[in-house]
Amino acid sequence: MIALKLAFRNLIGAGLRTWLNVIVLSFSFVVIIWHKGVLDGWDREARTDMTNWDIAAGQYWHAQYDPYDPFTLTDSHAPIPPEAQTWVKRGDLTPILITQGTLYPSGRMQTILVKGIDPSQNILALPSAVLDSSDAFIPALIGNQMATNARLKKGDVVTLRWRDKNGAFDAAEITIAGVFKTNVPTVDVNQIWIPLVTLQNITLMPGEATILVRKSTDIPLFGGNWVFKSPEMLLDDINQIIKAKTASGSILWGMLLLMAMLAIFDTQVLSIFRRQKEIGTYVALGMTRWQVVTLFTTEGAAHSVFAALLAAVYGVPLLWWQAKAGFALPATSSDFGIAMAEKIYPYYSLKLIAGTVILIVITTTLVSFWPSRKISKMKPTDALRGKIQ
Repeated sequence: MIALKLAFRNLIGAGLRTWLNVIVLSFSFVVIIWHKGVLDGWDREARTDMTNWDIAAGQYWHAQYDPYDPFTLTDSHAPIPPEAQTWVKRGDLTPILITQGTLYPSGRMQTILVKGIDPSQNILALPSAVLDSSDAFIPALIGNQMATNARLKKGDVVTLRWRDKNGAFDAAEITIAGVFKTNVPTVDVNQIWIPLVTLQNITLMPGEATILVRKSTDIPLFGGNWVFKSPEMLLDDINQIIKAKTASGSILWGMLLLMAMLAIFDTQVLSIFRRQKEIGTYVALGMTRWQVVTLFTTEGAAHSVFAALLAAVYGVPLLWWQAKAGFALPATSSDFGIAMAEKIYPYYSLKLIAGTVILIVITTTLVSFWPSRKISKMKPTDALRGKIQ
């Protein structure tokens, strides 16, 4: 208790030197929490968007299906397993058939993926209900990025060519029944959605699918040609990117901490050098050497406490505003091929804030203790004369 009182008095008495260290350290608090909050916010948004628009509670893939290898699409389809039909009828499982196609917008040629989905499904956020149309042409649904790239809009009629399972080419006119806006490129870029039954019929694959998307974890696994992909497996790309960004961000955090710790280390060294007689007086009055070490260590560690309080004064409203207003990005999801919103809203969890505070307090304490160890080796008489070896 005495050490705390003396440390507080000495810090206040140091004046500007103390507050310069506190300001630098508080800046480290705010920047580290903000940067990590941006990454956590991006991670949460990407996971939520991909879950709602693409992966739901997991998927069953045909054994030969590889989204990164278009040559597998020719053979990556099979009849829906009989044991899965019950779940499909209940709306807990939705099949999707995928094949390659070519679109001819305004006389141009664009290779795309043609995906068939049940218009009545409610597992994915896709507005597939617009595909339930009696229009003379095949109704199609596209994303905003696809619409921009192909220069299409709702109501446009365009030619689509495809290849059936026997290798024969065919073509028909499709009408753009709807354009949806999403941040998930895996359901948008270079692909169109048409009714599942229509795609099954025109490709001569009745009752077949490429992937099955499940609504909940209650659905059992299916064997045979179907391989289950858990949400964590499907989110692995996001996880790897966040890990890479966190690793690169740690360099920034380390530099900020290094600057702050260097300032505190220099302050402690200077303080010990200038207060030699005071140290000798403490020892002469009955304090043990380690009690004096504790006093100086407490003074250094107290910088982090003051810095946390100062950071709260200007950091809380700043970070709260950032969490509400969001952080605009110059790039779009199509530039990276992953789910990325136009704005990222930082997420500041209690774990993040508490972890940052604890990390900086511990680091500050260790940096303060390092030069203070010298006090444990000094002689009171030398200290009183201002001679520290």
